[in-house]
Amino acid sequence: MEIITTHTNTDMDGLSAMVAAQKLYPDARLVLPGKMSRNAEEFMSLHKDTINIHSLKQIDLKRVKRVIIVDTKSQRRVGKVAEILNQPGVDVHIYDHHPWADGDIRGSLEVVDTVGATVTLLVEKIRESGLPLTSLEATILCLGIYSDTGSLVFTSTTHRDVDAVSFLLQKGANLAVVADFLTRPMTNEQKELLKDLLVNTRQYQVNGAKVLLTGTKTDEYVVGLAVIAHTIAEIEQLDVVFVLAEMEDRVHIVGRSSIPQANVADILEHFGGGGHAAAAAAVVKNRVAGDVAEELLTVIYNKIQPPICAADIMTSPVKTLAPEMSIAEAGQIMLRYGHTGFPVVKGEKLIGVISRRDVEKAIHHGLGHAPVKGFMTVRVISVPGNMPVSELQDLMINHDIGRVPVVEAGKIVGIVSRTDILRTLHGEVQTRHRIIYNHHGQEGLSVYNIGLIMERTLSPTVQGILKEAGQIADRMGYKIYAAGGVVRDILLGQESLDVDLVVEGNGILLAEELAKLYDARVRQHQNFGTAEILFSDDFKIDVATARVEFYAYPAALPQVESSTLHQDLYRRDFTINAMAVALNESSYGNLIDFFDGRKDLQEHTVRVLHNLSFIEDPTRILRAIRFEQRYGFKIEPQTLKFLNETVNRDVLSRVSNERIGEELKHIFLEPQAGIMLRRMNELAVWPFIFPGVNYSEIEPALMNLHRALQQIIDWGMKVPEPRWLVYLIAILHRSDAEVARAVCEQYAVDKRSTEKLLAALQGWNRSADVLRQKPQHLKVSQQAQILLQMPWESSPLLLAILNDEESQERFRQLLNIIRDSKPKTSGEYIRNLGYRPGPVYREVLDALWREKLDGNLDTEEEEQAFMRDYLARVTKRSE
Repeated sequence: MEIITTHTNTDMDGLSAMVAAQKLYPDARLVLPGKMSRNAEEFMSLHKDTINIHSLKQIDLKRVKRVIIVDTKSQRRVGKVAEILNQPGVDVHIYDHHPWADGDIRGSLEVVDTVGATVTLLVEKIRESGLPLTSLEATILCLGIYSDTGSLVFTSTTHRDVDAVSFLLQKGANLAVVADFLTRPMTNEQKELLKDLLVNTRQYQVNGAKVLLTGTKTDEYVVGLAVIAHTIAEIEQLDVVFVLAEMEDRVHIVGRSSIPQANVADILEHFGGGGHAAAAAAVVKNRVAGDVAEELLTVIYNKIQPPICAADIMTSPVKTLAPEMSIAEAGQIMLRYGHTGFPVVKGEKLIGVISRRDVEKAIHHGLGHAPVKGFMTVRVISVPGNMPVSELQDLMINHDIGRVPVVEAGKIVGIVSRTDILRTLHGEVQTRHRIIYNHHGQEGLSVYNIGLIMERTLSPTVQGILKEAGQIADRMGYKIYAAGGVVRDILLGQESLDVDLVVEGNGILLAEELAKLYDARVRQHQNFGTAEILFSDDFKIDVATARVEFYAYPAALPQVESSTLHQDLYRRDFTINAMAVALNESSYGNLIDFFDGRKDLQEHTVRVLHNLSFIEDPTRILRAIRFEQRYGFKIEPQTLKFLNETVNRDVLSRVSNERIGEELKHIFLEPQAGIMLRRMNELAVWPFIFPGVNYSEIEPALMNLHRALQQIIDWGMKVPEPRWLVYLIAILHRSDAEVARAVCEQYAVDKRSTEKLLAALQGWNRSADVLRQKPQHLKVSQQAQILLQMPWESSPLLLAILNDEESQERFRQLLNIIRDSKPKTSGEYIRNLGYRPGPVYREVLDALWREKLDGNLDTEEEEQAFMRDYLARVTKRSE
């Protein structure tokens, strides 16, 4: 008999390795050496009819002639199977990815290599042998690799693991199933254990490394300690985490590390454990957790080595600039020394930094005479001298900065550049167990794959288009990305139809190829290298060649040149809108985030990308307000400072009214439009946008306007459109005709809309009075006539200023009467009576409508009788 087994407390990677091994040993039985993890148990509960698995109790070990052991070589981890391994006539085959350790099981066949997952080694053998795989088998094997490699992001992952996943996907592996079983919720027992462990945490500084140690005791064994340890590591975000759980007669230890100088496998080897540098485990028998923790702490202090720190590699002394120095002088100094940025120091205190990019832009806009302090970045990222180089490197990567001042007691003592970091690491950048995507040789671009989030957020149609675009780009040899608002919305979990594609190649050619697949129209803009693919009246996709925008003077329209993705994203307004996601098949779903936009999303922050952002395009002020209020974010303090400075410099007055008008239309479509308009007033933007309009007089109506619009929809009535006219009427309803006409001219409002607006200004007050007071002296027809002198676009304004429910209900009833009182008889009846068309038709029909409104006519016969009588009186009057 042949059996295939793995380690006790079998998890998904162990179970998957067993299933993979059975493809190579089809006559062998799958045997569990002990308990399974919760994920593995749940998987088996669904697939027990497909995967025939046995417990040790069901196997007569005396009959076993061959043991195939997967995902372990440790005798203590294979349970009672260890008892037969050294018996004569028992052949042992081993498949494992863990490093060799003293006392490990040896076999006649040993397939042991340092890959991310044992399943990878088995998949390679399956592939070499040409063995068939079903879709279910491919999915199970894929689960094992994803489980062992942290979905291919652990540093233990190799290209062989990725190749194995690629092969399994070709064989039909279902990633949706993989994702589901890797993200199962914790059991109540696991939650209780997690809670106890979080309460008992202790933190230590060990040679510059932040170490967390926690432990607890439970009467019963709880599976999934590794999952709990991973959760604690994610919550606490420290360098090293050790979790101890005393369960039954053993202390289970799980270690996690995110720094190179702390090898948890090396640390836990002291307790007979094993694993990898970043993840390891051990089990200690007949000890209590407290004693083991003290011993573990001693080992940690001996094993974690002091890191190289910032003070060891910094350049000192540092050349600095004074805050009062002119931009032009700063530019000369940068040219002289060849630096791309300088710290700004007042006395001995570091107060800011300024980059060559900021200086060049300021000089280009004629601001060379201005002081450095007006354009420096005051949100300075500095570090103490004892910061480890690994942390310093991460900081530079995450913030996309090339130099960091070293500050002690508020005084700058040195500076560390990216070159210093690379020199220290001998030209090889080591990171804290995260993948870095090097794009055209540019450092510091962290990748976080959002493919699964895209599947949950985007419609199948949009997903299909994006994947087709990636495949077309692959054939054309281009790189392609979705960029801007669509990425922001995906990360916020919101569906987006605002899809922009950026192509490193010819965007127009790619747009034409993509449009052919969907029989869509393409609108080209050759001067800008852009195109619009018009799929329908409601959906289009913008495609752009990666480009950089150059502003000839403040508030000018941009000039466009071809560029790279980095520059294309840098031209955008805010960090949260400056992210991209790769669409090429090999990198589909990889998040490209040069400027920490994802972090700003998480921190609910609106931040510009550079100091002159609002100077170059003041309409970004309105966009900043819109995004801040739409998402409940806050404009970051320095961004707010730049915004205020731009407003104070009167730059808004140089922007074309057409561009401001377009931004206002976007605001008016937002549910939070009223709050956005209030924010415009708070930031002193209002006078530039609506000169002569007193905001405080109209604030109550503006704050209620969206509610009023929704109420009209709830009443089942026609939605007033266009929305911008609804808001413009509300904004101008307290202004005189002269101011209203001026604003309409300012934003080129068409003649018909202007007339509607002026009619609303003349009639809203009287209409509101009619609706507020029960007008006993006015017939329904008279009330309706007053109301209908105003355009329908003003109805939300009326509802917004009616604060009591009785008035609002009277308004609803009057609107319903108007809608339901349309006469059944038309002018055709008059013509059939022999009357020639003329003014009498309108007179008779208006009279008929008034009678209907007042409830005097019910049937069509009554209407016709009224019309004959009325016409007779008109005829008699004219004789």
